[in-house]
Amino acid sequence: MAKTNFSYEKRQRELEKKKKADEKAKRKAEAKAHPNPGADGEPDDSAEDDDSTDGDSDIERASPQEESPI
Repeated sequence: MAKTNFSYEKRQRELEKKKKADEKAKRKAEAKAHPNPGADGEPDDSAEDDDSTDGDSDIERASPQEESPI
């Protein structure tokens, strides 16, 4: 049976780490060059209208004295 070449596997892992680090550095450099990705006039999809979430604020609630006992 053939022996496993651990040094080859280690080198491949090191190359993969280096490749990921280079890609991360590239992404960071691009982000630094363009600090506001949503500044091109397009609205941010994650922002929601605050007025639409307060739907129950207009509902009058009965006080505990007005509620009938069960």
